[in-house]
Amino acid sequence: MPRILDDRHVRPAVATLLGCSDVGPGPTDEQLALIDALATAYFGLDAGAAGIDPMEPSAAAASFSTAAERRRMRELLVTVELCRHPLGADQVARTDAYIQALGADDASSDIIRDLVRDGVAAAAADFLRSFGEHEPELREPSLAGARGSAPVTTDPDLAARLARLHACPAGSLGRAYVEFYDRHGFAIPGSDDQPAAVFVAHDMCHVIADYEPDGVGEIALGAMQLALTDSDVHWIQFLGNLGVHEAGYLTQGAAHASLGRPGAAEAVAHALDRGSRCTGDFTVVDHLAMVDEPLADVRRRYGVPPRER
Repeated sequence: MPRILDDRHVRPAVATLLGCSDVGPGPTDEQLALIDALATAYFGLDAGAAGIDPMEPSAAAASFSTAAERRRMRELLVTVELCRHPLGADQVARTDAYIQALGADDASSDIIRDLVRDGVAAAAADFLRSFGEHEPELREPSLAGARGSAPVTTDPDLAARLARLHACPAGSLGRAYVEFYDRHGFAIPGSDDQPAAVFVAHDMCHVIADYEPDGVGEIALGAMQLALTDSDVHWIQFLGNLGVHEAGYLTQGAAHASLGRPGAAEAVAHALDRGSRCTGDFTVVDHLAMVDEPLADVRRRYGVPPRER
């Protein structure tokens, strides 16, 4: 998929992220690690962020002209912002200054302002409202139901249908999908009260993208999807991944700081690069129609680059 920020924007992008995180005593170690990883693994700067001076909001606004460029910068700014622990009002105000200079706002700003001002419950409520608006777009296409229909939850017939994918050929998408559930001890969609159609699509994407469902893997998958197609639905999904595994506003507890783990920032930056190099969006297709196909062929069809572990 086309890279939104091209070579002209690389140094201004890194400078903007450095400027936004320059509050109090300066960027945290986790923020610096993520910015440096983005500079190398996503933007391709051999020296990382070394030698780049922070950029103020007005200069950042002048560096990005199209709506797509500014949106991508807002997304990166929010991601770096959420890697500050504890997240304080000074960091939120600093990020807001950049977002306002770039000329737009979205659900992420409300979530983060409420997180700092009113706590995790308020931030979670903000997120869930936004997620609810987009939930139908996250469903597996063949399980989506009629427009405006309620999500599928407990459905024994669906659970049995998915369990039968154990009979798919070895190496196929369907076999890899059910083995993903076996490996992690997860309930098959339809066997509990979770939104089954959403989890079928989401976990099919885990299998195709080759990310495990741990903290870093979830954030990396969200980053890859965002780079595939910079849509509202992928953005709210990525905010959910960050809300569970980084900032903690969807787990009603302390931040998990997954991106502070060794190698995590590099994995997520590489996921953004992988998504930008795909040739098609594998997240919105009818996965259940491809269950007998070799997983390698599915990855090849959408140009999915291999993982670097």
